Amino acid sequence: MNGQVHSMEFSGLVAVVTGGASGIGASVVQRLLDGGARVAVLDLRIDTAHPDTFAVEADVSDLASVQKAIDAVAAELGGIDIVVNNAGIGAQGSVETVDEAEWARVLSINVTGMARVASAALPYLRRSGAAAIVNTSSVAATAGLPARALYSASKGAVLALTRAMAADHIREGIRVNAVNPGTADTPWVSRLLDSADDPGAERAALNARQPHGRLVDPNEVAEAIAYLASPRNRSTTGTSIAVDGGMQELRLRPVHD
Repeated sequence: MNGQVHSMEFSGLVAVVTGGASGIGASVVQRLLDGGARVAVLDLRIDTAHPDTFAVEADVSDLASVQKAIDAVAAELGGIDIVVNNAGIGAQGSVETVDEAEWARVLSINVTGMARVASAALPYLRRSGAAAIVNTSSVAATAGLPARALYSASKGAVLALTRAMAADHIREGIRVNAVNPGTADTPWVSRLLDSADDPGAERAALNARQPHGRLVDPNEVAEAIAYLASPRNRSTTGTSIAVDGGMQELRLRPVHD
């Protein structure tokens, strides 16, 4: 239980976590399990999914795959109350260096993928008394970062989509929110660092970019997602929580030795 004792605020609820077999998604799965939820994992590879989950292979870029997976979860677990749209991929480059095919691929996964999952889950969410959707956005949606044009565009779209979905479904009793992580200490970031000319220097630069001086722990992101998903927070909708060590809002003076 990550050294923490959580109350069972998710007891009796069914949660779906896309991209839940690794990284931030895996931390979210653990946090929801700790809170008493029954959890389903949708991922391209489910061999690393938590053994206490109902894991289904699914590709969020394929509508038929998503629909089949969501229906399987509802049939197996008796409905769906919470959707965590966490599946996504990174992308590097400027508008000059990223080709058309990559634009289409990343937007289909990072943006339209969330719409596919939410659309498939809506008939089940409407039957829930505690329905919530949480979308994983990024600090890249709110701060201009170099060589992240496509990724930033996709995550900015997630923020706008979150607000629009919240407006569409609030009268159906479905809350929709987002979380904006800074650079998190995940397998994807580790692979990015490993490919750098000087991995140690690159990690130090990423640490320094966030005012609290380190990468974000995925468990910290999971706590914010749990807050937004929790039925205790029914007045929170159409908003986002930054978990970025102050990267978006703080402007610190440089430290001189």
